[in-house]
Amino acid sequence: MIWKKKFTLDSLNQTKDNLVKHLGIEFSAFGDDFLEATMPVDARTHQPYGILHGGASVVLAESLGSLAGYLCLEDSKEVTVGLEINANHIRSVREGRVIGKANALHLGRTTQIWQIEIREETTAKLICVSRMTLAVISK
Repeated sequence: MIWKKKFTLDSLNQTKDNLVKHLGIEFSAFGDDFLEATMPVDARTHQPYGILHGGASVVLAESLGSLAGYLCLEDSKEVTVGLEINANHIRSVREGRVIGKANALHLGRTTQIWQIEIREETTAKLICVSRMTLAVISK
């Protein structure tokens, strides 16, 4: 298991008024080595053409990667911050929900690398794949 901090889905979803809450992102599952969250595809996350905005996908990816990275830290005096994120948008989606799943590729002392796949909820078709590099820094 990669998690060093104790948490529940309820505790992860106790977000304050921020972008995660505004977009309707909800942490929905975790296992020994992954963290998942869902996001609605609706007016909050659409681009002007009525499809999922690529930036919303990146917000989901970064939210998953950043939180997952933080949960892997033993030292309570450290946090993770994003250094770089990229995203390949593979197909569009107009409505429903998407599910993001974050998996660690590298968990180092000073950096972490996470891969996040975003899929359409009902068909599991790949919508976006993202990779994120985090820096581990002192609070």
